Order: sequence, then C-alpha cells, then structure tokens
Amino acid sequence: MVSGRPTVAGIGLALPPAAKQTDLWTEYFQHHFPASARSLAERIFNNAGVVTRQASVSPLLEDVSDWPTEKRMQRYLVEALPLGKEAVTRALTDADLSINDIGLFAVCSCTGYVTPGLDILLSRDLGMAPDTQRLFVGHMGCYAALPGLGAVGDYVTARGRAALLLCAELTSLHIQPSVTRFDTQQIVAHALFSDAAAAVVVLPGGPGYALAEVASVTDTATADHMTWDVTDLGFRMGLSPKVPQVLALHVRTLVDDLLARHGLRRSDVDGWAVHPGGPRILNVVERELELRPEQMAASRETLAENGNCSSPTVLLIVERLRRRPTPPERIVTLAFGPGLTLYASLLTRSA
Repeated sequence: MVSGRPTVAGIGLALPPAAKQTDLWTEYFQHHFPASARSLAERIFNNAGVVTRQASVSPLLEDVSDWPTEKRMQRYLVEALPLGKEAVTRALTDADLSINDIGLFAVCSCTGYVTPGLDILLSRDLGMAPDTQRLFVGHMGCYAALPGLGAVGDYVTARGRAALLLCAELTSLHIQPSVTRFDTQQIVAHALFSDAAAAVVVLPGGPGYALAEVASVTDTATADHMTWDVTDLGFRMGLSPKVPQVLALHVRTLVDDLLARHGLRRSDVDGWAVHPGGPRILNVVERELELRPEQMAASRETLAENGNCSSPTVLLIVERLRRRPTPPERIVTLAFGPGLTLYASLLTRSA
C-alpha cells in the first residue's frame, strides 16, 4: 500500500426499510401521544424536515414501546448484525479490499449493548483474522463517527495497515411508552430519529479522501442539555431546546481554528457534511458559518430522506457528497452530541 495520510478509500451503507413521515404520524404516533400534546406533536412532525426514514423495527408493524430493555437488547443483536455486515461488505467492495487486509475493526453504537459485542460477532461472521484488533465506542451518540474516524486514522498512520470503522444505530428500538404528561423532548426525538449502518475503510494513503485532522470542543457546563438514559423501558433521550444556542457559541471558532491550522478559510471548502440533529441545528450552523443554502443541501437532503440516524448520519452525508458528478475537493464534517460536544473533521480529496 502507498504510505501517506489516512485516507477514506471506501464507504458502505446499509439502510432498513423506509416509511413515510406522514404514515408514521397518521398510523402510529398520533395515537401514541396524549390528546393534550397531539396538536403540537403534529406540528413538530410536519416541521421536522423529514420525509422518509428507516426502521429495523417499524412501529407500523410492531409496537415496542412497552418492551423491557432486556427484550429490546435481544432484538438489537438480531437486527444489528446483518445490517452491520451489509455495510462492512459494501465498504470493502468499494475499497477493493479483502477482509484479511484489515488490521483494526472499530464499531460505534449507542443504541444497544451485547457482550460479546458487535465487533467480536461481526469479526467472527466476516472471517476476520484472529489477530485483528478491535475497538468499541459507545455512548458518544450522534458525533461518534468522528472520534471513531480519528482513532482508526491514528492506527493507520502508526501501523501502516488498513482499518475499518462501522457505525450502526437502531433508534427504532427505543420508542418510549405513551404517557399522559406533556413531554416535548420525547415528541421531538420520535419525530426525527431513524436507523442506519455506515462503514468506512481507511488506508495509509492512496485515492479517496485524506483525513487531515479531527477536532472537538466540549462545553461541560451544558452536560444536561443532551442525555441518553438507560431505563427499564429502553433508552430515553433528553434533548433541551437550548442545544442550538450552545452550538451557536462554539461552531464558528471550532471550524475556523481547524481550517486555519491547514492554511484554509471557509471559502476554501466546497463540501459541508453537517449532522442534521434537526432543522434548527442546520439553521444555526448555516447562519453562524455564513453558508449558502446550496452548501447545506446535502445535509438537508439526508435529513429529508433518512432522518437523524445518530452516529452513521454524517457518513451518509459524506457519501452523498462523494457520489456527486463533481465531488468536492475539501469536506468539513460536523457532528454534535452529549457533553455538549461538537466534533469536526477536515477531509481532502486525493488522487
């Protein structure tokens, strides 16, 4: 292999069956929320920016809202394994690589836990060598793909071997029970989240998108603004309406400092992959970074077609940009999650 900067050489996506947002509302969620919240909930669903989204366990077919966490975790394993295997296989094919070439296999997921984990079980099912190193990244939420990418990039640089990153999330397993009290945070979560798996192959140089840097900032004073609590009835999301305000404080400095370290400015970036935590998140980033609507198009299109899939989502956007007739020369990725944490990376196209 050509020695050089860690380079994204292959991407593979795996998406469960999709459903229309309007069908999810009329056939399930309008009956799920209390009457006192129904009008507001409908507006939130209509204004979420989502047209279709995927679910391994669709509420249109199967209601898991009263399932205990144990049953949800058992189903997580059943659904996540084939989804992850499909994404990994496609990424390897895209990179024209064999499973035997992989030195490190990293997995990000916050929507389910099993031991042995997905990293071990997929290593077994895919036929990875026994000396393949593994890394599992859990409970980082929507931004996990970027520290995951940083970790595999560091491995590739240090060892000169290929690495594989998989992000797999099944948010559909965590629909919360219907309650009589008003809970806007749960309405927003149920209107946005979706399922997906995305895998990337990273090589020590060669054609693709070279990883220039991964950067982050965490505002620990706002740690309670985004939470993901394990309960007896699945994992429950806490999502403060103040999140966009926190992003507005930090996102410009994070991006400008990242670019400045590479002699660049925002005007030098022709690809933006911004995690669509929701329409307000995208609006804030667009405003604070002074981006044009067309620069945010890939992020808004992903939100519309796929919803918020947690950690795989930013990789879905990168793949959308990469498949354009004229792929961008430079991509800045941005993702946000618990902490409250902002992550960014700079990818530069290499021949």
